[in-house]
Amino acid sequence: MAVTVKECLELQLLEVEMLLSMFPKRGEFSVDADAVPSIQRYLKDADGALPPQLEYRIAVEVGESKVKVELQVLLPHIYPQVAPQLFARSDALHRQQQLQLNTRLASHIGSLDSGDLCVCEAVQWVKDNTLPFLENCKASECASKEVRVKEMLHRMWIYSHHIYRQELRKKIFDCAKKLNLTGFCLTGKPGVICVEGLRENCEEFWRVIRYPNWKHISCKHVENIETEGSIDNLRLFHSFEDLQFQAHGDYGLRNDYHMDLGQFLEFLKQHQSGHIFQILFGVEGKLSDN
Repeated sequence: MAVTVKECLELQLLEVEMLLSMFPKRGEFSVDADAVPSIQRYLKDADGALPPQLEYRIAVEVGESKVKVELQVLLPHIYPQVAPQLFARSDALHRQQQLQLNTRLASHIGSLDSGDLCVCEAVQWVKDNTLPFLENCKASECASKEVRVKEMLHRMWIYSHHIYRQELRKKIFDCAKKLNLTGFCLTGKPGVICVEGLRENCEEFWRVIRYPNWKHISCKHVENIETEGSIDNLRLFHSFEDLQFQAHGDYGLRNDYHMDLGQFLEFLKQHQSGHIFQILFGVEGKLSDN
């Protein structure tokens, strides 16, 4: 029998309880104050709108020197039926080591059976496997002697009248993955795409998806943020997400499928981007009090 969203959310809360018992000290486990209560409210009344995806951070100590590694966790509503989005970062790691660490972490989690809770497993994996990356970084003195070159995070907000066709969506996702861009593609009417990464990669993405002639599409807004560290620390999204919200009516993905703008506004606010709503749609977004 298919597992319901409600059952998945119940499992997610059970895992949070386990993690809290594993990381009871202040600062070890960080989660937004309303994250768990919003899920609990939904479980009491499953007829309401879905709660925001559960997102939290775990501070892991690695090695005898207890180097801090932060594991950032974002759970899709149907996790553990699908894999969680995980990202490990540490100030003691050079960008290349951090990328390699996360690639191996994703590979390990992807090898596990779906349907099983795996964040605790991910924490243990980080504890057991981060030390070699730290040692490689120390040996090359990359943490202390790395030349600080300023980098620019480029973020593009793209609006389309609609995004439906599967071949177009595949093109969008393939291109974002190839260019190491994070962000999202919101399917429906209207359609919205956000990409963030290196400027040349964002501009290449924009060139590719417009070609040869995608009508009713425009880049509404561009953000540039300069940093002396890694641009990965400035990203608002950990991956390139596939967004689909409830439609107004039971339409599926036909041409009368209108996305729920209230849910989209809530998603933007969760990612520190609520101001973009007015830029995209020309009106100030307001969440319902219900």
